[in-house]
Amino acid sequence: MGDLIQWLNALPLSLAMRKISWAIPLTQTVHILATGMILSSVIMIDLRIWGVSRSQTFVESARRFVPWIWAGMVLLTLTGVLLMMGTPRRTLLDPTFTVKLQLIGAALAATLVFQIALRYRHKRWDERGAGWTAAVVGAAILMLWVAVTVASRGRWIGNAVSQWL
Repeated sequence: MGDLIQWLNALPLSLAMRKISWAIPLTQTVHILATGMILSSVIMIDLRIWGVSRSQTFVESARRFVPWIWAGMVLLTLTGVLLMMGTPRRTLLDPTFTVKLQLIGAALAATLVFQIALRYRHKRWDERGAGWTAAVVGAAILMLWVAVTVASRGRWIGNAVSQWL
């Protein structure tokens, strides 16, 4: 891991991220906004699944919000790589970063599987309601994305807890 960190530190992009004073704050801002895009899109789809929002069919809701999830993921990935390049030692040696990546993998897989199920079951769900299984899975996916967000603050949470102890 040490060799990888040294190599990343020496890359021109890594040097630029550290030298340009506004690069990391701007990248963090876009990263946070991308997280918001994903969370709000998942919430809007979940509201339809839970029957709270009935103004659109499942297909209309999916067409409206699913692209925002994937656009958010592209932004999240790009800005995440840039942030990691700016501070590779701090990021790669932080155990919460590993947890965050694992949660992202689980959230992505669950989101993708759920979107496939939505594509094939939307007519039945529009006629009869999504049912409790879809409602629970939708809630679980939302909780995974919230966990990703909380894991992003893992270092801060860990420092706050250690101060209290």
